[in-house]
Amino acid sequence: MAEAHAAVAFSFAITHEGFDINYDHEVLNLVWNSGIRSWKKRLGRARNGVRNGVYPAHIQSLWLISAIALGLHFAGYQAPFNLTNRILVHLPSNTINWQVTACFLAALVVWLSICFTMRYTLKLLLMYKGWMYESRAPGSRVSVPTMLWVAVVRVLSSWNKPGLYSFQGSLPRLPLPSVSDTMVRYLRSVRPLLDDNNYTRMERLAKEFEQTIGKKLQWFLILKSWFSSNYVSDWWEEYVYLRGRSPLCVNSNFYGTDAIFMNLTDKQAARAANVISLLLNFRRLIEHQELQPIMVQGMIPLCSWQYERTFNTARVPGLETDRIIHYRDSNHIVVLHKGCYYKMPIYYKGRILRPCELQVQIEEILKGKATPVEGEEHLAALTAWNRSKWAEARNTFFSRGANHVSLRTIESAAFVLSLDDEPFEFDLARPELLDNFGKKLLHGNGYNRWFDKCFTVCVGTNGRVGFNAEHTWADAPVLGHLWEYIFGDDIYGYDESGNTKGTPEFQPPMPTRLTWDLKPCLSQIEEATIDVTKLISEVNLRILVHQEYGKGFMKKCRISPDAYIQMALQLAYYRDAGRFSLTYEASMTRLFREGRTETVRPCTIESSAWVKAMQNPNTTNDERVKMMQDACDRHQLGYQDAMCGRGIDRHLFCLYVVSKYLEVDSPFLNEVLSEPWRLSTSQTPHGQTPKMDLKKHPNCISAGGGFGPVADDGYGVSYIIAGENLIFFHISAKTTCQQTDVHRFSQNISQALADIRSMFEQHMKDHPKPAKTLTNGAST
Repeated sequence: MAEAHAAVAFSFAITHEGFDINYDHEVLNLVWNSGIRSWKKRLGRARNGVRNGVYPAHIQSLWLISAIALGLHFAGYQAPFNLTNRILVHLPSNTINWQVTACFLAALVVWLSICFTMRYTLKLLLMYKGWMYESRAPGSRVSVPTMLWVAVVRVLSSWNKPGLYSFQGSLPRLPLPSVSDTMVRYLRSVRPLLDDNNYTRMERLAKEFEQTIGKKLQWFLILKSWFSSNYVSDWWEEYVYLRGRSPLCVNSNFYGTDAIFMNLTDKQAARAANVISLLLNFRRLIEHQELQPIMVQGMIPLCSWQYERTFNTARVPGLETDRIIHYRDSNHIVVLHKGCYYKMPIYYKGRILRPCELQVQIEEILKGKATPVEGEEHLAALTAWNRSKWAEARNTFFSRGANHVSLRTIESAAFVLSLDDEPFEFDLARPELLDNFGKKLLHGNGYNRWFDKCFTVCVGTNGRVGFNAEHTWADAPVLGHLWEYIFGDDIYGYDESGNTKGTPEFQPPMPTRLTWDLKPCLSQIEEATIDVTKLISEVNLRILVHQEYGKGFMKKCRISPDAYIQMALQLAYYRDAGRFSLTYEASMTRLFREGRTETVRPCTIESSAWVKAMQNPNTTNDERVKMMQDACDRHQLGYQDAMCGRGIDRHLFCLYVVSKYLEVDSPFLNEVLSEPWRLSTSQTPHGQTPKMDLKKHPNCISAGGGFGPVADDGYGVSYIIAGENLIFFHISAKTTCQQTDVHRFSQNISQALADIRSMFEQHMKDHPKPAKTLTNGAST
């Protein structure tokens, strides 16, 4: 009861002497500042809404057109289409004031016409995707239509400085492929995986589907594509993520690591404080829409829709389907340390706390001797449990009282910070340390990560950091952008002693413990802990640091680095498993509004032929090089098709969803959607922010991140091409499968990369480039 009384900011009582009013001045001041901050954000959103609505035009241009309209009218000239006089006849009188009003309204009409003409012109231009298929080979020429397109788009996209969501209204909708095109692409993609009899059977199923039920399902998808911003994204979020009943830990959440070649500070509190401050700065840029949208080649915008839920977001479990809750604002984070939960304020006296002030708060937690109440230490295991079981426990034990208040505090926090009580170590001579680093981020001990939260920042005792992120609200590139932003400024955040810079202006408010009454649900927490402990014991992770060469040599071979690595993975998997398998590579569709991902299928007819040639000693080196170049060209075409909305799998997925709505059974779709992805791959992008100067700070780059295996008998592989001579591979697999082994597959990847390098070096030696001759006859 003492805590309840302390929380009351204002009370009054009626006595025989009159009214007795009591209030807490400090608490009321916090409430007042919170209200002011909320109204400022509302005004900012309204202003940004207007700016985004008229982009790429300037809002200020309205005043220029108004001045021109006034000048024309009072100089005796007519406005275009005689707008001023046409408007004036509908106004009460012909006085000067009403003439000025008519001029302003005429200017407003002209201005809006110009704005929407520019906006829809940009939208029409962004529908063109021919630029992506232009050859990038040295000496190749860009087509005239693409050159003209580039010139106009560059002018319109740079006409006005964009906000984060300025291009949203100009982005085209994701195009819907025809059923026949998807069938052709699908059959081609499975040809290397099926023998002649099975391929003939699949051809028959595909033809039957296309000529019968496919037409009806496609018609419903056409309607959906007309009336929705994106015909895939909402169903993808609901059916792939929210309706999934498996634990989020390992199965859905992904992780990101520190810049492992840098050691900015060994003070846990200082690193945590500076990272928190940078995260809150990033949140402010999103809220004010001051974060610059990512532009491909500096002029083609990517969709920024996913950034909206980066902070203040949580996934809430449901009995049949989960839901995503996003809070407009949050003035606190939640800190987890040694099994205890703390609410840590991030605002005080009308501003965000500075890193040095945040460090004081964190040091207070680290110095504390608090012990968790019964059940509190393993509480987060519930978020790593089966979703329906967690939903049932949540509805029963967390719907009222102290548990409800504390759970809402976690879910409404900007994010969760986990202060681990062990170091995150790295040593090239001891690769198992980096493997353990990745495991701590992927799943921890199963109950020191709040897996439902948008992301949990994890800080080791030696000052190294990482994150574990929930996957529903966004894809990995968004977190990658956030992480790059942090590293770009984090290197300047510490003094010589390793503490944050600056001196606190005041004593910041101290974190407070969250209160729990967990005795009624101890059995559920214990069961969840047992389940998640078993789950994480069945997963193994290997992080391969490949330093022999990187994208520098790949470009020297005139091959896309991504295609190069995918071919290496195909060769490594074939040697590991003795067969080809359906392979998943994530590609983005953010060139379209609300786009997320599409699947690229790297196992192609060309790649399988090249792999077999690599295993055949009778194949010449020149033949192998030519076959790999063909395989990489085919892979690049598949990647381009996926980015341009011409993929296979999202279309088939949506057709399958429609068939379930209509309660129509399709043998073709049932078989296609049940095929396991035994090799699931993804590239972690970098260079999404100009703040990271890798020439000045070459070690200021994350080692990337990873995810759990998609199939029980398969591998999950994430990679980041971190430099001219550096690649990281994050390889995961189930220990319960006798056919998979992350260490063996890691060795196969290294050997495949070495073999490909030897192949190209031999080719360069056999076919040296002719030397360039200078004007004086000398050669270079």
